[in-house]
Amino acid sequence: MKKTLLPIMLSVIGASGNALANDGPVHDSDEGWSCEYRANNTPWRLMRCVTANGVVQHLNVLQAIADANNGTRVSGSNGYTQSVQYIAHKMSAAGYKVELNPFSFRQFKKLGPATLKQTSPRGDVYEEDKDFRVMSHSDGGDETALVTAVDLDLGPDNKSSSGCEADDFVGFPQGHVALIQRGSCSFQQKAENAANAGAVGAIIFNQGNSDDRKGLMSGTLSSDYSGGIPVFFATYDKGVSWADTSGLTLNMSVKVDRTETTTYNVIAESRLGNPNNVVMVGAHLDSVDDGPGINDNGSGSAAILEVALKMKRVMPKNKLRFAWWGAEEFGLIGSTKYVESLSDAEKDKIALYLNFDMVGSPNYKLGVYDGDGSEFGLKGPKGSDAIEALFNLYFNMQGTQSTPSEISFRSDYAAFFNAGIPFGGLFTGAEGVKTEAQAKLYGGKAGEPFDPCYHAACDTTDNISKAALEINADAIGLSTLWYAFSTESVNGGEATSEDQPERALRRSLTDETAKPKLEPERLGHMWLK
Repeated sequence: MKKTLLPIMLSVIGASGNALANDGPVHDSDEGWSCEYRANNTPWRLMRCVTANGVVQHLNVLQAIADANNGTRVSGSNGYTQSVQYIAHKMSAAGYKVELNPFSFRQFKKLGPATLKQTSPRGDVYEEDKDFRVMSHSDGGDETALVTAVDLDLGPDNKSSSGCEADDFVGFPQGHVALIQRGSCSFQQKAENAANAGAVGAIIFNQGNSDDRKGLMSGTLSSDYSGGIPVFFATYDKGVSWADTSGLTLNMSVKVDRTETTTYNVIAESRLGNPNNVVMVGAHLDSVDDGPGINDNGSGSAAILEVALKMKRVMPKNKLRFAWWGAEEFGLIGSTKYVESLSDAEKDKIALYLNFDMVGSPNYKLGVYDGDGSEFGLKGPKGSDAIEALFNLYFNMQGTQSTPSEISFRSDYAAFFNAGIPFGGLFTGAEGVKTEAQAKLYGGKAGEPFDPCYHAACDTTDNISKAALEINADAIGLSTLWYAFSTESVNGGEATSEDQPERALRRSLTDETAKPKLEPERLGHMWLK
């Protein structure tokens, strides 16, 4: 079910845009005003017009919306509704066909601080957001109970599957708190297995088998979690400490609200282009409840908005469909419901999906999803390898290299992957820790998170790397324009001449001598002007 564009009536959007207009020029490329009035239909033209400063203009508006709404743009809130209206208004004014795609979901809200205390053998009090966090969609409760560890596999090379099977809880004492290790299956599965075994609460601690699986993260149990018990996430070190403490008794206390509500995805299509060969570009628009979500994922949302606006006069060969997803932070709900609502015939018309989630992390890496499975073993649907190759080629042209990102199903590409649709995208890092090798490549600080404000109140416009935005916004523009004219390398779509960029890409991957010719100026001559 779809709705046409709702009226834009909230004055905060217009007021915010005017107030922030002095933060920087509207047009900050060398092309000046011409970016708005010409068809940016070559890579070189588009990349000159899509800039970090242009993306930041939209981020300033999203920040102002959050500031006017208790510091958040979480799905189901006024802040999210106003974010939807801002995107819809900008895209409609640029000439795109805009629809609001409604869906219902269970909203989660924590009602005040949570507490975690040791009552035996000592009286330690643990700090929320340092030692533990409440998992999204946890149920509430105030429970004091002995703690029992569940099938743990500790150590640096562990392959934990703790709590993934009902058999892991054989002999589990009813009325205890289950201590479970991250790994192998979903948080929801672990928590519901614990509840079914009679646990009164569950603490899932990080896996500990790599640097980026030791600290704290904000995880979700998904909106259909039905365990009925409170579930916290904790650091690896705390989990190990608790596992080694004989006679440990903990008190877990949290109050939450889980309410069914309705929100929207924003879907915007080009007026022109082959409707049987659709290129989809998406980013989630919602933040977590605890912050404004400017990097996660205002950065991806603002970047694809800026690309779409600068492409408004392009006449694509393939239909372009931009999507801003809702309720991603509650378990990828908006994108999943959208894909599930499509018929098989409609899915078959989607040539590929590009996903951009967190493209401005302050301590960034230049992550590209591992579509060919060469780094992490899991391949994307057929054609995903070609998308990865295009991004890698772009970064090579810029004199740098990308870092493969694992297909972890933690972002909105998951539903497209499961539907067999080729996908790719960019990711500059969340709570994971930057390596020494990555610091040498991109600068920044090794041993620290890519985004220290991930899922926190400090995820504001101060939490953005303009350098990451600049290079990634160009990559988003290049890939979107590339596939707007040919998807040949991904799905065998028809190409019209030897000068099609997909053919150039394919040649460049097999002929090393062709690579130096693929400079931005050279690419600019591959399209009709």
